[in-house]
Amino acid sequence: MFFFMLLYLVLVLVRPQDYPQWADLGLPLLPVTLALAFLCWLPKSDKQLWAPQYVLVPAFLVAQMLSHLANGWIGGAQVQLASFGPAVLAFFVLGHLAMDGVRLRRLLAVFVLCSLVLVVHGIEQAELGIGWTGVGLSQETRIQYVGIFNDPNDLGLLFVMVLPMALYLSRGGGLMGLRRLWWWGAAAALVYGVILTHSRGAMLALVAVVAVWVWRRRGPVSAGMLGAAMVGVLMMLPSRLSELDAGESSAAGRVDAWYSGLEMFIGNPLFGIGPGLFADNNANLTAHNSFVLVLAETGLVGYVIWLAFVGYGLRMTLAMWRLPAPAATATDAVTLASWKRERSLALTLLLAQVGFLAAAFFLSRSYVILLYLLAGLVVGWYTGARSRWDGLPKFELSRDLVRWPMIAVASIVLLYVVVKILLVTA
Repeated sequence: MFFFMLLYLVLVLVRPQDYPQWADLGLPLLPVTLALAFLCWLPKSDKQLWAPQYVLVPAFLVAQMLSHLANGWIGGAQVQLASFGPAVLAFFVLGHLAMDGVRLRRLLAVFVLCSLVLVVHGIEQAELGIGWTGVGLSQETRIQYVGIFNDPNDLGLLFVMVLPMALYLSRGGGLMGLRRLWWWGAAAALVYGVILTHSRGAMLALVAVVAVWVWRRRGPVSAGMLGAAMVGVLMMLPSRLSELDAGESSAAGRVDAWYSGLEMFIGNPLFGIGPGLFADNNANLTAHNSFVLVLAETGLVGYVIWLAFVGYGLRMTLAMWRLPAPAATATDAVTLASWKRERSLALTLLLAQVGFLAAAFFLSRSYVILLYLLAGLVVGWYTGARSRWDGLPKFELSRDLVRWPMIAVASIVLLYVVVKILLVTA
């Protein structure tokens, strides 16, 4: 199972099956590999499926299918099952594998190493104008890849998400410091990759990751000051970020799309207009916001489920940070070191989620498999962490049946107010 899942991750991230010279072969490598991993997982007797996300992910799939059915398109439910079903299966398998600390480190390493392949491709692309895949630069200046990473923004999102993983792996040391130096180099390469994408959303996500790291280390005041300073510096640099304001054409188009999404939600508040149909109802333009996309396409039902799914992942990582250190009288140096490593891993996964969500706020990536692979790592880690640390809470969906709808409604109101303000200032 672990081998098949590693192979699946390589196929998802490196995507050799999407290279133009091989794409015509039509080999079903992704579905076959995932199916083998899932079939190996099914008979496992040590499954632990208590986490709320194990209910929420299939429920989100059902909400997507119901959205199409409510709008009279029966075939749309089948399409959604085929397109989103693999994300559900991958989440379950990865959640099981990530319970083991050793396997989790290896999974993180695979994420980083595969992302480095894309960085190297981007560097070659930036130097020669074309990469080994045969894909050239986007807009003559921005690196891109193939498949789900053929948009520079998606590439930047991946690099920001994986950056905390590289920094975490650098803590291992060994080989006279060469291992640490290797992972530091990987982290630097990922940052350089973000720069080469010229993605404003990815740059802002990078700022968010650094700010949250400082917040956990030095407090909110230091985080706010550093975040503001970083944004100020980036705005002064000769990049696309310096053009970012509500009146700039690209930014204004995003705000208009957000407002259109809110109008779609108002017209179809319960089940939305149907997944994949936003562009059809917005002059062939996407939402440019993952939250707005879910709200418009799956309505309040899907939005509450998706928001809870995302929220539990953040709460799990924060729970480890709230866990007090073992009492000095009841522990030894090994236990204390283990507690510190667990907190470091929790911070890593928190930062990875922050990076993804910050970038996804400017992109329509609600259904992209990266989010559900990352969630699998988080859920698997927390499940294993609870078996190692008795003080960690067990999250139960039954206790939050009122909380999440209230948070969802509050976020919708907040989003509506923000969009209105941006429209006026533009």
